[in-house]
Amino acid sequence: MATRADDPLRTLPLRNGVGASCVGLPGGAWAKVADFFADRFPDVDSSTWRQRMQDGLVIDEAGLAVPPDAAYRPHTRLYYYREVSAETPVPFEAQILFQDDHLLAVDKPHFLPMVPGGRYLQHTLLVRLKQQLGIDTLVPLHRIDRETAGIALFGIRPEERDAYHALFRDRAVTKHYEAIAPWRRGLALPLTRRSRMVEGTPFFRLQEVDGEPNSETRIELAETCGDWARYRLAPLTGRRHQLRVHMAGLGVPIRYDRFYPEVDNSPEDLTRPLQLLARAIGFKDPVTGLPRHFESLRTLTLD
Repeated sequence: MATRADDPLRTLPLRNGVGASCVGLPGGAWAKVADFFADRFPDVDSSTWRQRMQDGLVIDEAGLAVPPDAAYRPHTRLYYYREVSAETPVPFEAQILFQDDHLLAVDKPHFLPMVPGGRYLQHTLLVRLKQQLGIDTLVPLHRIDRETAGIALFGIRPEERDAYHALFRDRAVTKHYEAIAPWRRGLALPLTRRSRMVEGTPFFRLQEVDGEPNSETRIELAETCGDWARYRLAPLTGRRHQLRVHMAGLGVPIRYDRFYPEVDNSPEDLTRPLQLLARAIGFKDPVTGLPRHFESLRTLTLD
C-alpha cells in the first residue's frame, strides 16, 4: 500500500520484526473502536482488542496510541500490530544466497510463508529476515507459495522497489522450476500449457475454464524413474498456483499436492512437502545494469 509523506507507517517501529498494518474506518454504527475491530476481524473479540490498545498496539493518524475505550470515528485510519496466538512453528530455515545494497536472494524451505497472513506471523520468511538482518525496509519482489521451496527475492531500498517490481510486471524475468509428478505415458513433451485460470471452490483454489488464456507454462520432461518423473517448468505468466493447476490439468499432479486435483483435509505432514522447487531466476538488474542469476541449492528426490 502506498503511503503519504506524513503517514505514520513511515515512522512506526517494527515490533518483533513485524511492521504495523493500516485499516480505514468506514461509516457505520460502531460505538467503540474495539467493536469495529471485533467485527472486522471476527477471530479476535473486542476484549482482546481493548487489551491490545492498553498495550499501545493500536495507533491513530497522529501517531498516538488509541485508548481502550476510544469512540469510533469513521473516515479515519488506524494502525495496528498483528498478533497470532499459539502460532504453529515452522522448523525449517532459509539460506541467504546473495546480498548487496539493493537485493537479497534467499533459498526458502517448504512450509515457510513468505509474508505474515492468517495463522502465520513470526514464522514467516519476511519477519525472520528482518529480525536476522535488522533491515526494516525489506520487501518481497515476487510471490512463492508457502508449500513451495526455492529462490525468493527481496528489495532493500524503498526507492528502488518500483524498478524491480516492473521486471515481474513486464515479464522480463526468466524463471525455472522443477517438479516431481507421475510419469504419464503418451503425454507428448515438451509442450506449452495455456489456459484461463479463475478463482474456484473452495476460495483458495484456482480452476481452468473456457476463455481467453491468462496463464502460460512451458513443460519439459527431465528424467523418469519408475512411475515418477522430474519435470522442468518455465512459467511465462505468474498466476497464483499456476504450475500446480497446469500439472493437475495434464493429469500429472505434483507429488504431495494437497489442493490439486482434490483438496486433502488430513493433517499436514511436514515429511511430505509439495515436490515443487523454484530452481532458478535470472534478469538484468534495472538498478545496477548487471546480469543477475540465482539458483537454489535444494534438491527434489526422484524415487
